[in-house]
Amino acid sequence: MRRALRTLTIAGVGCVALAAVMPATGLASQGVRAAQHPTRVGRANPVIEWNRFLLGLQATPGDQPAAVHATYDLAIMHAAIYDAVASIDRSARPYLLRVHAPRRASLRAAVDAAAHGTLVHLYPTLQAAIDQQYARLLAQDPGGSGRAQGIRVGRQVAARILAGRAGDGSSAPPIPFQPGTAPGDYQLTPPAVAAPVFTQWLHVRPFVLRRASQFRPPPPPALTSAKYAAAINEVKALGVAQDSTRTADQTQIGVFWNPPIWAAWNRIAETAALGHHGSVSQDARAFAALNLTFADSVIAFYDAKYTYRFWRPLTAIRNADSDGNSETVADLGWTPLSPTAPDPSFPGAHGTISAAGAEVLSSLYGNDFDFTVTSPALPGVERSFASFSEAAEEASASRIYNGNHTRLDQVAGEDLGRDIAGFVLANALRPRAER
Repeated sequence: MRRALRTLTIAGVGCVALAAVMPATGLASQGVRAAQHPTRVGRANPVIEWNRFLLGLQATPGDQPAAVHATYDLAIMHAAIYDAVASIDRSARPYLLRVHAPRRASLRAAVDAAAHGTLVHLYPTLQAAIDQQYARLLAQDPGGSGRAQGIRVGRQVAARILAGRAGDGSSAPPIPFQPGTAPGDYQLTPPAVAAPVFTQWLHVRPFVLRRASQFRPPPPPALTSAKYAAAINEVKALGVAQDSTRTADQTQIGVFWNPPIWAAWNRIAETAALGHHGSVSQDARAFAALNLTFADSVIAFYDAKYTYRFWRPLTAIRNADSDGNSETVADLGWTPLSPTAPDPSFPGAHGTISAAGAEVLSSLYGNDFDFTVTSPALPGVERSFASFSEAAEEASASRIYNGNHTRLDQVAGEDLGRDIAGFVLANALRPRAER
């Protein structure tokens, strides 16, 4: 039986890469609503409440540190929430640690304290807003010894998760980048001609992967190959701003998925969790699995991006007369539908994150799930899907339609995302019954 149709909004979470190519979008009035059960959103458990809060915080211009990727903070918070919950209900193997916790300790209070403890450390200048959120949610928990014990558990776990990540490379400044000059080398892209972002992120210690390069994709094909020519000619025709061969629907898709893709998939996860009436324990595992996967996916795709340093379609098409391929023709005025993100092309981030997100959510809820997505990039537009994989395929293809990536980039990203998701699901956060 098909589940009731749900609607959500893609979070416009700010990040340096997208901030350079699109205006920041706030989340104050955005959220998830269940079309047939509009009151259900108000009964979300604290895992979802804190996820919404952090997405909203990250969407506020200037709140997210420019040199720290947003997926890192989501992973830290949800890892602490999960380990606090697992310490109390003992339903699953902890991600990193288990602290002593009586079973009567409040799960809700533990979630609140774990989230608060991590976020005030990660966003010290926003402590007033974080404290206010903490007080609001904690007030919904019954008083007494159970709440006090839950708070103690959450605080202990938060402190130890943060200590475990000390010296992980996330506080390092970006590494100066020297663009290449040979055909195929990444070069700064107009109109912003901005320095590439997160050049240091491949050196951040992964959360679950053994190393950033564990699933590094093979290099892109040779510039002289037929596969390369087909990919460049496809994006040249579909991704150009004017006189494209895109359909009207493909144009909409190309713009619709522009906001930060990990935020979009967190919103999809919120809708899935609400639609499946998840418990605090179940939602803690779902969001930890999703965001640990995303954090490691970002580390891994930056490892590959800055290993291969492959040029973007804009550069490749304008300089096709230098690639040695008789099947490509230069177009000096070629401009993509959406401004090019400031980092190397291979592999594609949208393909990586979307495939990873669909893999995690399908493993938890099954692939078939009806939902409708809205986007701050196109207010009033809705796109509907019958499965997580269908949404992932469209989100990945959007980067071809908007001229940011070739199909080679996206397929490599999709393979990378699925590999990382499978590894995280097999090696972390496993329920007790699976041990």
